[in-house]
Amino acid sequence: MPERLAILDCAGNERYVLPSGLTVLVRPMPGYAAAQAIVAAKFGSIDVHFRLGEEELTLPAGVAHYLEHKMFEDKEGDAFAKFARIGANANAFTSFDRTCYFFTATGAVDEGLDVLLEMVTHPYFTDETVAKEQSIIAQEIKMYEDSPDWRLVTELCQCLYHSHPIRTDIAGTCESIARITPAMLYDCCRAFYAPSNLVLSAAGNITAEQVLAACARAGLDKPAAAPAARRICAAEPMTLAKRETCLRMAVSMPYFGIGYKEAPLAPGDGRTEALYDLILGCICGGMSPLYRRLYDEGLVTPNFGGEVLRVDGCCCILFTGGSETPDAVRGLLQAEIERVRAEGVDREIFTLCKNERYGQLVENLENVEDAASQMADCALLGQTVPQQLEMLAGLTAEDADRALQTILQPERAAFVKILPDGAETEE
Repeated sequence: MPERLAILDCAGNERYVLPSGLTVLVRPMPGYAAAQAIVAAKFGSIDVHFRLGEEELTLPAGVAHYLEHKMFEDKEGDAFAKFARIGANANAFTSFDRTCYFFTATGAVDEGLDVLLEMVTHPYFTDETVAKEQSIIAQEIKMYEDSPDWRLVTELCQCLYHSHPIRTDIAGTCESIARITPAMLYDCCRAFYAPSNLVLSAAGNITAEQVLAACARAGLDKPAAAPAARRICAAEPMTLAKRETCLRMAVSMPYFGIGYKEAPLAPGDGRTEALYDLILGCICGGMSPLYRRLYDEGLVTPNFGGEVLRVDGCCCILFTGGSETPDAVRGLLQAEIERVRAEGVDREIFTLCKNERYGQLVENLENVEDAASQMADCALLGQTVPQQLEMLAGLTAEDADRALQTILQPERAAFVKILPDGAETEE
């Protein structure tokens, strides 16, 4: 068993780095009935162009998501059935920059760990198994195309970016997934599923000894080759690919999105991302004057809000929601941004937003699923939960005022509207 390397916080989160390069995070939570384990790979939809050894590879869009589906299959059938037999609930997801596999169980945790680690370290693909997934994922792609919330983000990214792969839907297109082969999937596993590119995070009714023993059974306690992949990113200008677009869909009311293209953040720069998030809370969060006005006057749906979208080579700030008067809301939002830029963020609201975010981080430590996910997310950024808490505590309203002098500039803003079929384009 490897030597314990660190205690992440006073609550007892534990961190190990195994000889294989795998990072293991464990949060034992005595008294809880359930446990969750997550394997997170630093491989997402933006990883379509990379160098593997001496070979330069370009993948069709959607490979990471396709691989997520196929990792649940092996020569014996499917891992979902194995999880079901031990009473565990399993799932996975792919985002722009990561793929995560996880299960939750109230018993047979050792068996669940064995299934989870086996499926991510021993992939099995054939022409037949790869081909049969195409129709399933094609249906998923069409489902996303019918979601106005999803389309808003995709369309905004296509307006903001000229060539960055964030422009493409995470699931790809029906045409791109038709080009995926077993050889491509094996290349991706060699490049991105090496242990040193993975994080195993577990929380709840589980111990570090259980997790480390499962890693040993999977051979992850032995040295392994480091990933040979090096991502290749094309230079992205700060200009917009397109300033505005309007779509028609089968929706009951208009939807809108306003996106601001920002300078990419350095790898591991969680501080700036957290600062941007607090700024959004001051501008359009539930405690902000703008949100109260928009909501009280019925100008937006309750889900209106902002988010920071950040991956390697890309950072943007998106505001999305539903409104019968999207152009008017767009004007009010930009006017509020300019007011806050000139006057500075409201100190009381900034403190409230900061305390709220701090409380969320601490609250996550008491929820099995949130604790496992939070540890994995932090590790993928090269951070720990205590480091995030310390970083958040150090942010000030003056930091926000300085950042507002450069971000959320109207010349870097794109606007997307989704109108109901048959609606007039002018308000």
